[in-house]
Amino acid sequence: MALITSPLSKPKSLPFSPLQRAIAIKTRPCSCKVLNFDPFQNSKLNQINGKQSPLHAGFVTRLNGSYSNRKVVALANGVSVGAKEQYPEGKKTWGRILLSDVVVQRKREVFWGRQWNALDIATAGVVLAMHLLSLFAPFHFNWPAFWVAVGLYFVTGLLGITLSFHRNLSHRSFKVPKWLEYFFAYCGAQALQGNPIDWVSTHRYHHQFCDSERDPHSPIEGFWFSHMNWIFDTNNVVERCGEQTNVGDLEKQPFYKFLKSSYVLHPIALGALLYALGGFPFLVWGMGVRIVWVYHITWLVNSACHVWGKQAWNTGDLSRNNWWVAVLAFGEGWHNNHHAFEYSARHGLEWWQVDMTWYVIKFLQVIGVATDVKLPSEVQKQRMAFSK
Repeated sequence: MALITSPLSKPKSLPFSPLQRAIAIKTRPCSCKVLNFDPFQNSKLNQINGKQSPLHAGFVTRLNGSYSNRKVVALANGVSVGAKEQYPEGKKTWGRILLSDVVVQRKREVFWGRQWNALDIATAGVVLAMHLLSLFAPFHFNWPAFWVAVGLYFVTGLLGITLSFHRNLSHRSFKVPKWLEYFFAYCGAQALQGNPIDWVSTHRYHHQFCDSERDPHSPIEGFWFSHMNWIFDTNNVVERCGEQTNVGDLEKQPFYKFLKSSYVLHPIALGALLYALGGFPFLVWGMGVRIVWVYHITWLVNSACHVWGKQAWNTGDLSRNNWWVAVLAFGEGWHNNHHAFEYSARHGLEWWQVDMTWYVIKFLQVIGVATDVKLPSEVQKQRMAFSK
């Protein structure tokens, strides 16, 4: 998920040195795996932007049983650093996330001890307002309002966020006619998660710097930071990722520039329409409840799917396949599959992995609307498989 509102126009310069490859360090054996990275993983993203970017070398901490016998790694999160242990003596860590093997390496405080700018306040205000509005739901329930919320959940969540913003715009995993692409993107703008340019830029940076110190939202800085707190510190986001140099394909299209400049007006217009059609109950359920619901299922992909679940592929990051997030988020919960094959239009790669977004894409392909639908080949699967 990108920012609720547009990012700062003049972000601060990056305090990081250029990315470098990870290097192996010879030392005593240990009980934990060192998960490496796939140098070909971001090739599709590089092609989208018409240039070759530095290799992303993310690392991940996987502990087997206890804090003893820690693994030895070379960090490549901005700088290559050799260390005897991932957690040298005297360095403070914050323990594991509940029911997970993910260790919080550094705790980022978002709400206290820093100065909030106007964009931070606006973002927090929108999120808080939607949560407060949803609290009226039990007192203003009727079935028409409920079904409006359910319908908009599918329209803005499935068609807008998972199909359009994520699989179509961020990863170009399939093509549809421009009028349909723009319709789906407009549905995504009504999810109140930011305009397409900002959302896609943040998501592409997430894949480029996944679970490193430059990842916009990683649980290595805490579960709640990866879930939602990261969006409230807009300076932190632009300092990590810099200017939006990875969305040139969208910025050259007038429609997406228009959505960015007028973004906030469209959800307001939808709210006014719902109020005119069904009064306050339609506003509470169609905006408050629905937006908060879609917020959290989107955020769970960033948080829960990097903390709980299983890894089927050697992606070199924390991404997991999580079945219950997949059910709620229209197939997005098969997140390790997605990180292994970012370009794939299908995330549920097994027949039993329910993927509602893929079913819609497949339907569009069958009727001749969706073309150039990308799927991983057997060779690509073998390359990403764990060695036996």
